[in-house]
Amino acid sequence: MKQVAERVKLVKVEDVAKDFGKTVTIGELEIALFRLKNGEFYAIENRCPHKGGVLVEGLISGQHVFCPMHDWKIDITTGKVQEPDHGCVKTFEVEVDGDDVYLLLP
Repeated sequence: MKQVAERVKLVKVEDVAKDFGKTVTIGELEIALFRLKNGEFYAIENRCPHKGGVLVEGLISGQHVFCPMHDWKIDITTGKVQEPDHGCVKTFEVEVDGDDVYLLLP
């Protein structure tokens, strides 16, 4: 049986500048919502797997965010920590519908 996702409105497209992120809280879930230079949105959990750094406060370069605590490089599109470090953060599906940005929760 196909699982239906819950669609949660997060922000207006204009609320997040390109190459910046925004913290979004849904219940106990804290998400880092990023808008890349190309205008695409991605959502990942807002904590680095290393020491729990707040990822939305990190620097964005291309499709990567650098943890503000220890400079771990994380791919925003996949959640994968880049070598030589290792690990990953949870990713969430994002959908843009008109001027609104939605998160799809399983």
